[in-house]
Formats: sequence, structure tokens, C-alpha cells
Amino acid sequence: MSVLLLRLAGPLQSWGDSSRFARRMTRPEPTKSGVLGLVAAAQGRRRTDPIEDLVRLRFGVRVDRPGSLMRDFHTAHHQVTGQAFPLSQRYYLSDAVFVAAIGADRSLLEGVEEALKSPEFPLYLGRRSCPPILPIPVGIVEGTVMDALASAAWMASESHQRSIRLPEVTLEVRRDRDPRDDSAEKIQSVRDVPLSFDAAHREYGWRDVVIDSVTVPNPSYVPDVADAIPSDDEPDFFAAIGDR
Repeated sequence: MSVLLLRLAGPLQSWGDSSRFARRMTRPEPTKSGVLGLVAAAQGRRRTDPIEDLVRLRFGVRVDRPGSLMRDFHTAHHQVTGQAFPLSQRYYLSDAVFVAAIGADRSLLEGVEEALKSPEFPLYLGRRSCPPILPIPVGIVEGTVMDALASAAWMASESHQRSIRLPEVTLEVRRDRDPRDDSAEKIQSVRDVPLSFDAAHREYGWRDVVIDSVTVPNPSYVPDVADAIPSDDEPDFFAAIGDR
């Protein structure tokens, strides 16, 4: 299997899977429906177009930087009548960075990659008010979704990498459960499989998500000077005093 890696980063992101009425929440990581919607928009699909081929794609996401939760107290008025809509609270992830992985045949992924590089419709990270930092595609690699997420370089900003004074970092991964994966301990059911994007009849299904983690190198790690000197070679500044 081939895997297309995507870097999902921007000032704001919002990935809702159970938002209702005036309280619009966001999950702490991109949803499968949100990322497949991103792909569908890039390909120029209308909301009423079939998406069965996209739903079959294997999916996983790695949290390279969780960001911070932000709440927007939202007000709006009808553009024609001027009537006020109900007040709502909308939640966003600020300064978050994720790496999403889509698994399928290489020929299909090559088409998705080209579409994301030259999209038919504007792309956004969950909501229209959340434009992404471009480019989104990172490249296509061979292997499983988990293999791809484990081998991909850490894609947080360089300033954030420097702030983590460790040579390696452990990053959370959430991926589709493989029926053959009986060793998974942490499993969560999430309702974010898009069955229809039609505004008149949106429909979503459930999927089992495995919660895992990977450890990757920190490319911006600089060891302290004291750590760089082997302990056996440390100079003894008091040796001369002891000889007197």
C-alpha cells in the first residue's frame, strides 16, 4: 500500500464531529470526514457527488503540535432581513500542526496529490474561516499508515522544535483500526465517516480509532555545552590547589 502524507497547519483549525445548535466544538485532531472533505474540494466534487471511493481510504493522523483551544463568541445577522441569528460559541485550535496519512493505491494517491497542489475549490481546515498553510502534500511513501507516520519528520515549526529541549519527541497517533490488529489497547469509536456531504441530508458513520504514539527525532535539538563534553574529559579546575 502507498500512503500520501499531508501537513495540516494554519492559524486556526476546527474539526467538529458532534457539534449541535449553538455550541460548535472541535476535536483535538483532524477528523476523517474533514480531511476527506478537503480532498473532495480539491478534486472539484460537489456536495451531492458520490464519495464512496474516498470513504474506503485508510486514514491516520499524528499530532505534531496540539495547539491551544480558543473560543469565539459568535454573532451574525441575516444579510437580507437583518434579523439576528442565535448567539453561538465556536471553538478552534490555534497554532496546531498535524500530519495526516491517507492509504490507497499509488495511482489514486497521485491524483489526490495533484488536486491538492492545484485545487478546484478553496481549501480550509474544518471551517471556511480556517485557511491552511500551503503546500499541504508532503509526498507519497510505501508501507502502512502507521509506518508512514512513524517515519515522517517532525513538522512542527522550527521555533517550537527549539523550545522542546529534547533529542526526541513522542507524538500521539490516531488511526483507523485494522481488523487484524488485535494488540491495540486504546480504541475509541468516532462518528466521522462521511456518508454524504449533501447539505440537505448530511450523514456520518462510525469507525474504530486506535490511539497510539511514535517517537521521532527533534531536528532542531542543540545539546547544552555541558552535555556535549564527555564526563571523563571534564577538566579538574581544583587539581592544582590539591597539589600544594
